[in-house]
Amino acid sequence: MKEHKHFVESASGPSLAEINETVEIPKDGNFWKNLMAFSGPGALVAVGYMDPGNWVTSIGGGAQYGYLLLSVVFVSSLIAMLLQYMASKLGIVTGMDLAQATREHTGRKLGFVLWLVTELAIMATDIAEVIGGAIALNLLFGIPIVWGVVLTIFDVFLMLFLMKLGFRKIEAIVVTLITVIMLVFVYEVAVSNPDMAKLVEGFIPQREIMNHGQLTMALGIVGATVMPHNLYLHSSIAQSRKYNRKDEDEIARAVRFSTWDSNIQLSVAFIINTLLLVLGAAMFFGRGEGLGTFTSLYNALQDNKIAGAVASPLLSTLFAVALLASGQNSTITGTLSGQIVMEGFIHLKVPTWARRLMTRGIAVIPVLIAAIYYHGREGGLDTLMVNSQVFLSVALPVSMIPLVYFTSSEKIMGKRFKNTKIVATLGWVCAVLLTILNLKLIVGMF
Repeated sequence: MKEHKHFVESASGPSLAEINETVEIPKDGNFWKNLMAFSGPGALVAVGYMDPGNWVTSIGGGAQYGYLLLSVVFVSSLIAMLLQYMASKLGIVTGMDLAQATREHTGRKLGFVLWLVTELAIMATDIAEVIGGAIALNLLFGIPIVWGVVLTIFDVFLMLFLMKLGFRKIEAIVVTLITVIMLVFVYEVAVSNPDMAKLVEGFIPQREIMNHGQLTMALGIVGATVMPHNLYLHSSIAQSRKYNRKDEDEIARAVRFSTWDSNIQLSVAFIINTLLLVLGAAMFFGRGEGLGTFTSLYNALQDNKIAGAVASPLLSTLFAVALLASGQNSTITGTLSGQIVMEGFIHLKVPTWARRLMTRGIAVIPVLIAAIYYHGREGGLDTLMVNSQVFLSVALPVSMIPLVYFTSSEKIMGKRFKNTKIVATLGWVCAVLLTILNLKLIVGMF
């Protein structure tokens, strides 16, 4: 056994100290026992890849452009797997999350600026969760959207309750909700009768994607799929497993099974995002404007003219329940991410309830303004959601570039754990490509 010498503790202490090293792992080398013990963090990360922001961009992408953007969903998922692998490896090998590592190597002033950008990205994510939750409450219980937006503030109490249950139980709840969401959409896509030939063709990239409208929606999908806050989250919660942090072989085992966990859960997220886009394409493409909203999809699922003989109130209710579950799942990960970046970048510790209330309170303001301005109509809120996801794509390089740099550095990671040349090259290609596309989008907007 080799002793690992690259572990460095941040000035802000262990990342998410309340869950750090709290989950026991087996001593033997049984693959399945190890996989089960390490499974969980990947599910919390995958939640960010299937939140309400993904729903509106994927369903909207299918409604507007058919199956064209399936290739974007596929490539985004591959990029996500690569980046999340780097993020978990950074946390496991160095003992610091991405925010702590960035602060460690940039200093106080730049760390504050980067925290501000990341904080805005988390708030953009929260906007999508607020809108999705408010619309779900409206569909299920008839609560006006404005009041639904206000009610989402109180999910802080749900978060506090879950935190008291223990981290392993939170992981189990999240996995259960993800399973429910996937089963609902597998069934609903099956009854929507998609065009299988065009579906398969959609996974082949087409030149039309570079047109402004398609590119805006494509970047929205990338922003909703590859979430900046997930990189910080994964680099922290990967450290929740209790392993010998001075033993290189133990660290290598942790990296290996964390990668298995992440890739399995992100594959599930990819399936769900594909199902969402296919559902939008099968039901709404070519059927007129304004059909790609949550309410129109909810109504379509009980409309015999669109959903066929299987249309029923049960089908639409399942959709709304899945939407609500998605928003609540994202609430858990959003709160944890906010705590990680605040403690890591600016070394400020705030109680969970205050942190949650602050983030959600700020995110609610633009949603309330939009809801009142559009008189509670969903169309205006959908525009706000898509724009929030595009902002996430613009903010992504701020998180991605430091991650690729740190994990490619032998000084930071050690010779054994630094990125291989292939992984490092792929990481830099993704960072440069996304930055160029984002610049193209911004120039096109103005």
